[in-house]
Amino acid sequence: MKKSRFTEEQIIGFLKQAEAGMPIKELCRNGGFSDATFYKWRAKFGGMQVSEAQRLRELESENAKLKRLLAEAHLDMHALKSVLGGKR
Repeated sequence: MKKSRFTEEQIIGFLKQAEAGMPIKELCRNGGFSDATFYKWRAKFGGMQVSEAQRLRELESENAKLKRLLAEAHLDMHALKSVLGGKR
């Protein structure tokens, strides 16, 4: 997954500026990101504090690691079944 140019602190800062009444078009132009990116961030990080957003990112990376481990385990099981001639 592509790494964001912006940190959680910056993203939440942009969201807080929008909540304070700054026009979204102007905020996006000043920040250097698109309207779509802003709305994606608002859907994901809306109402969060910085610490919660950092914890979310940690949990997402841990979840991805666990999914990789599970996929590898399933591949190993499939390989063993094919070698031993068991049911497929």
